[in-house]
Amino acid sequence: MGNAVKLKAMTFAAVPTPRWPQRLIDAALALHDNRLSDAEPLLKQHLKDDPFDVQAIRMLAELAGRIGRYKDAENLLRRAVELSPDFTAARANLAIVLYRQNRSDEAIAELDLLLEEEPDNPGHANLKAAALGRIGGFDEAISLYEEVLKSAPRQPKIWMSYGHMLKTVGRQADGVAAYRQSIALMPELGEAWWSLANLKTVKFDAADIAAMQAALARGGISDEDRFHLDFALGKAFEDSKQTAEAFAHYAAGNTLRRAGIVYKADDTEALVDRSIALCTPDFFAGRAGAGYDAPDPIFILGMPRAGSTLVEQILSSHSQVEGTSELPDIPALARQSTDYPGHLARLPHDRLRTLGEEYLRRTRIQRRTDRPLFIDKLPNNWAHVPLIHLILPNARIIDARRHPLGCCFSNYKQHFARGQAFSYALDDMGRYYRDYVRLMAHIDAVLPGRVHRVIYENMVDDTEAEVRALLAACGLGFEPACLDFHKTDRAVRTASSEQVRQPIFREGTEAWKPFEPWLDPLKDALGDVLEAYPQVPRF
Repeated sequence: MGNAVKLKAMTFAAVPTPRWPQRLIDAALALHDNRLSDAEPLLKQHLKDDPFDVQAIRMLAELAGRIGRYKDAENLLRRAVELSPDFTAARANLAIVLYRQNRSDEAIAELDLLLEEEPDNPGHANLKAAALGRIGGFDEAISLYEEVLKSAPRQPKIWMSYGHMLKTVGRQADGVAAYRQSIALMPELGEAWWSLANLKTVKFDAADIAAMQAALARGGISDEDRFHLDFALGKAFEDSKQTAEAFAHYAAGNTLRRAGIVYKADDTEALVDRSIALCTPDFFAGRAGAGYDAPDPIFILGMPRAGSTLVEQILSSHSQVEGTSELPDIPALARQSTDYPGHLARLPHDRLRTLGEEYLRRTRIQRRTDRPLFIDKLPNNWAHVPLIHLILPNARIIDARRHPLGCCFSNYKQHFARGQAFSYALDDMGRYYRDYVRLMAHIDAVLPGRVHRVIYENMVDDTEAEVRALLAACGLGFEPACLDFHKTDRAVRTASSEQVRQPIFREGTEAWKPFEPWLDPLKDALGDVLEAYPQVPRF
């Protein structure tokens, strides 16, 4: 799902007063100007002299939040709230920090306290609706958005968030109307235009294109509005078969987005190298019988835009399987060690079992039915297959794979609400796809048959045979509803939400071909992985 709410830096609302010491005033001004290196020593020295100043504690938490040190920010904000329980600004920041750490249930608890004190605050209600959406509380979130918009109807970003939620539950026409209302209130809001484009079913007309071009030409719009408009215009021109214009906008959007991201392809390559070196047949044999033996999870992983949502929709149409979403819990478990994956060699069997139990405990909040199996379809979990196998040896693992050029160019056209930092440069993307194939090939060699692979093009060519094989790999009997997956009524939070509500169609396998003249950097980075597909080269 796209961002249900825009959360940049924590909103800094502390206004200097004459009663503040000069050092604290200077720190507040430095934060306002984003001069974090100037603000930090001022705040720390002030708190050394006055450790109970909750305004200064909140400012230091603001600083930590801006640079991504969310745990530090959380600890500081909890201290501020402990010292001053009525300090609603600090509690609001705490809710944001918890939300950013994917701890939505805890964020909701703080927001409920805030809404008791400030029931008419649209910001609190907006964030609560976003948090509810993350844990599957879609109906409650929609009702909350509707209440907010009754009292504050001229809020373009809330209309956009409302549209995201409507799209997720399949109310496409209502979602389109919400996005259009957002644009009517704020024509330069690039994300609202991109949200329409991202439905994949909306065709922009000449008036839409002119409006987006006018917004893009306007001085003073933010980089975020600019790259969203470029992605949306890319889709508009692609739909009208103006390939050169489409690629120019895709390239402009990606270049601008890439400039604001810290991503090193060498780091992904090094992670895969370490995993391959660690994961020998003897390594896995020595840990046979370890982990938690629950069979509940089905992991669908691989590259984004490779058909994972389609596979999820097929499996979720089975009476024994519940679809959830792209869950953050496996990466969170991986981040518990700074020596990942090397530390896996030092974990005793009982610790591997505890980690498996912890995963199931963490994901329980996503469950809405009593179906015995559930799906975690975070694509990037491919990098954590060794961890998954060790802590959940009976979990099913499905690798959704698509032609390298089709898959990678589909990623290049996509602006992701969060994550997928590799996807904004063609060479980064090719290297990422190659590393993914390289690790999965190693897993196939050392754990034969552990992973079931679904080749997207095969699913298009012979859907019934592929569906039957998929169900068998998951230990499930065939059910006709799995072939009529597009009729299954369920919330879908990813970019493919509208596509999986339609029968399978072939045109998605061909969409990259008109853009081939611009794809040489991608081809060069893929190397022999491209030539060998759907097989893999010898690494």
